[in-house]
Amino acid sequence: MKKICLLALLALFAFNTSFSQAKDSKTNTSDTSTNFNELKLNGLFLIVGALELTYERTLNEESGAGITVFFPIDDDVDDVNYFISPYYRFYFGKKYASGFYVEGFGMLNSTDTFAFNNNDFDSRITTNETTDFALGIGIGGKWVTKSGFIAEIGVGLGRNLFNNNEQDFEFIGKGGINLGYRF
Repeated sequence: MKKICLLALLALFAFNTSFSQAKDSKTNTSDTSTNFNELKLNGLFLIVGALELTYERTLNEESGAGITVFFPIDDDVDDVNYFISPYYRFYFGKKYASGFYVEGFGMLNSTDTFAFNNNDFDSRITTNETTDFALGIGIGGKWVTKSGFIAEIGVGLGRNLFNNNEQDFEFIGKGGINLGYRF
């Protein structure tokens, strides 16, 4: 599990370093219409004992694509083992890739389900780990300062496509309060 998260983070940073911003040859400053990279941390999940990191690459002034990685860091978060969620967003704001947005996402998720077996001689709780893939939609808002600081609030709802008979998690949720930086 930790190897998967470490590999995902390394892939994000490798993807990030492969891009560079275009320079305006006349003024030697970055062109404001170029695409940007964003790194964000979900503060809401951090409070409850999980780490959710997001990398987003703005594609143009109205859209962006990214990936979110979630894994628990506290033993109190025991239902979800991890999820990896790529997404595409369409922005309706006046500023570059900010404001109200609608997103479509996929989510590879691993969850634990608990079953209580009770018979005359033995009572046990069994745990089953299920991996599934979900598709969903989300909405939210993103605010970006001139210096690149990002504040974002969003929610989403999706449905698992496989293993619905074996698990309690037919529908999945996604959301949070993200803080980050655009560069």
